[in-house]
Amino acid sequence: MAERIQKILSRWGIASRRQAEKMILAGRVKLNGRVVQLGDKVDLTTDNLEVDGKKIKIQNRPQLVYLLLNKPAGVVSTCDDPHNRPKVLDLLPAKLKEGQGIHPVGRLDFESTGALLLTNDGDLTLTLTHPSYHLPKTYRVWLDKPPSQNDLNRWRAGVMISGRKTLPAQVKLIKQQQKRTLIEVILTEGRNRQIRRIAGQLGFKVLELHRTKIGSISLQSTDGSTLPIGHYRYLQPTEINLLKNIKNKFNSKSFKLATHN
Repeated sequence: MAERIQKILSRWGIASRRQAEKMILAGRVKLNGRVVQLGDKVDLTTDNLEVDGKKIKIQNRPQLVYLLLNKPAGVVSTCDDPHNRPKVLDLLPAKLKEGQGIHPVGRLDFESTGALLLTNDGDLTLTLTHPSYHLPKTYRVWLDKPPSQNDLNRWRAGVMISGRKTLPAQVKLIKQQQKRTLIEVILTEGRNRQIRRIAGQLGFKVLELHRTKIGSISLQSTDGSTLPIGHYRYLQPTEINLLKNIKNKFNSKSFKLATHN
């Protein structure tokens, strides 16, 4: 079965889909001896696909990997950075970051910390980052002053950002200290710097932003221990099954919509 080349490169651990597109545009990928174009498809059972002169074979596909990382501040959630800042992949051992195609699922701001999924499952990444899929994410946010009930209600109802209203959110006050206040925010969308931008519109400055959960996948284990900052762990089988069920349901839904249009 023929599939888009960037999808194959992602699945085979050559690169994330975004990286694969850059490789294709740079002329580094050939199909049956010719330089490929974006949108070209390949069937590895019959075609000869090469990246930088190296043939990609079906049996070379790496095992799928699913990780949870507790991202530190001052690290970018990308595989490449033009400013040479520290990247999340730099926190992994060589056996995971070399030739595995592992990449972050979505992003956390450079200054933000907390839960970030890493995988080489390109289909899962596409599902979880698709605009029509709303996986809840939980954040602990320190503000520079206490919000009023009206502020919380406005945040919950949605705020206009770049001409479009944010989806309703769960927001609750956790505790107040002398010069800062902790709130919990649960979002079902991931627009760029969304929490910081909403806080700014409501008159607050975000002092710290930490993501604690992605869906039901948490930095805190059932025994009460928390994954240390800068460390990663492999997802548990139950967590992987949860993600695979999400992917299968989303793909099934997308197929049904496509067949009815």
